[in-house]
Amino acid sequence: MPTELSTGMIGNFELTAIETGRFRLDGGAMFGVVPKTLWSKKLPADEKNRIPMAMRCLLVKSRATDKIYLIDNGSGTKFNDKMERIYALDYDHSNLTDSLSSAGIKPSDITDVIFSHLHFDHCGGTTFYDDKGELKHLFENATYHVNKRHWNNANNPNTREQASFLTENIEPISESGRLNLVSDNHEFENGFDTIPVNGHTIGQQLPRIQDENRTLLFAADLLPTFAHVPIPWVMGYDMYPVQTLEEKETILHKAAENNWHFFMEHDADNEIITVKKENNRFSFKNAATLSTLL
Repeated sequence: MPTELSTGMIGNFELTAIETGRFRLDGGAMFGVVPKTLWSKKLPADEKNRIPMAMRCLLVKSRATDKIYLIDNGSGTKFNDKMERIYALDYDHSNLTDSLSSAGIKPSDITDVIFSHLHFDHCGGTTFYDDKGELKHLFENATYHVNKRHWNNANNPNTREQASFLTENIEPISESGRLNLVSDNHEFENGFDTIPVNGHTIGQQLPRIQDENRTLLFAADLLPTFAHVPIPWVMGYDMYPVQTLEEKETILHKAAENNWHFFMEHDADNEIITVKKENNRFSFKNAATLSTLL
């Protein structure tokens, strides 16, 4: 477990990085058509061609409303041994409940869970199997917020994407009675809204927190790692890669122009990054943490 919590403030919001574990994914799939000779210089692969990935979520405590939000919740612990080996899941590094406890939060304290999208590594921590093998909700008092178009997509996936939407993750959310389907650009409260992007999966929503001086955008799978900043560096996992290119260009332009900070869900080494634009190309600028964010 990381020994120190990374925390910060933007406006009325107290922010804490919640580490839920590490895993690995195939580097070729993570970088699509980009040759390994290029991406491996930035993120070296292991003997199985996998690169290290974080599952870093964001805890948001609102001083204005007293709500406690959690953005995404990792893969959870429902995988069998075979699947844990395939993804090299590492809960010794960190896990969801211990990280929340370190932040002084019980799962029952969470009032709202916001999902960027419902691929397994973003929503699997919603439920767990108890000692009797029964599926239980971890966040018993939370409202679950999902983009309306993404919910329709997750429940009617194409053949290529359906392996990412696991029944044991989706059905409990549907049956909870606490599902809130939100529209594009939904505002949770003043200074806290979402930006929709559809290249990776239809209806992915990127939570954005801002005040007069700073903007923090939860990057989710639009920018999985710092190495994905160049516009052509797009994942093979994206359903609509050309659309990802367009969305990245639009958001990166705003970020470079206005010094936005990206909260990195999957980058194993960089919690927050900024970007710059030079010679009409975007690149990684600086790394930071919530604790060093000024």
